[in-house]
Amino acid sequence: MTTTAAVVAFDQVSKAYGSVRAVDGLTLSLHPGETVALLGPNGAGKSTTLDLLLGLKQADSGSVRLFGGTPREAIVAGRVGAMLQSGGLMDEVTVAELVRLACDLHPRPYRVSDVLSRAGVEQIADRKVNKLSGGQAQRVRFALATAGDSDLIVLDEPTTGMDVTTRQAFWATMREQADAGRTVLFATHYLEEADAVADRVLVLHRGRLLADGTAAEIKAKAGARRIAFDLEGAIDETALRALPFLTTIDVSGATVRIQSSDADATVHALYGLGLYPRNLEVAGLGLEQAFVAITAAEEAKSL
Repeated sequence: MTTTAAVVAFDQVSKAYGSVRAVDGLTLSLHPGETVALLGPNGAGKSTTLDLLLGLKQADSGSVRLFGGTPREAIVAGRVGAMLQSGGLMDEVTVAELVRLACDLHPRPYRVSDVLSRAGVEQIADRKVNKLSGGQAQRVRFALATAGDSDLIVLDEPTTGMDVTTRQAFWATMREQADAGRTVLFATHYLEEADAVADRVLVLHRGRLLADGTAAEIKAKAGARRIAFDLEGAIDETALRALPFLTTIDVSGATVRIQSSDADATVHALYGLGLYPRNLEVAGLGLEQAFVAITAAEEAKSL
């Protein structure tokens, strides 16, 4: 964690909808130049957290500060660009007209042509917004979020509907934004994107911050490793399930895939059964498997 003054600071923030606590005592801070992924299962509080950050909702308790002031002050000053899932685009106007409006409204606007080019929508600039595909509409939302020189860019599921090539171009642009000192915060269900792009990962669960660190640190926090191997002949799945430190097992034909909290002990016991695994592989969990393991462990605590 850098010691630079915080771009975003949540201090014991809570927000409830009736008996449901969407955000529960959330404390976190973001700093300049960070690319931060916000992860969590459905109902974890991601959208509410972003709404609180952008001043679209007010916290029941605690404080949300952007650049030392209120969210509204930061947004009015043009320091925040946002790309949200909610809210539609204006119909019956062209892409260029909509982007030009966003530039005109921004206190520190970029040139319209530059915004169109950066978002990869210059070829559809004359198309009516209501005639766009889902991926094209996402790129237009990105253009609106980056219409001016903002210090914080907030993205909610930004690459939904984009093809692989467009996603790669999008994240290359986001890396350029972070390299220029801007803070990028994005919520996503594409965990491979978080693994590849984010230099910091926040995991929310029931409105609480469950994990905060690099993707590698989040994987290590899960405390499990993957073991894969092939076996010849009939497989005694009951014996395999009795292996020590086993957390999950999947048998598909001759291939066995295991997750273990102590891979060394599990493999040692595997040989102790008199088995001779072929093509043995032991590796750390991917971010997706680590995410599932961490959230499942937290769910188990509440049972």
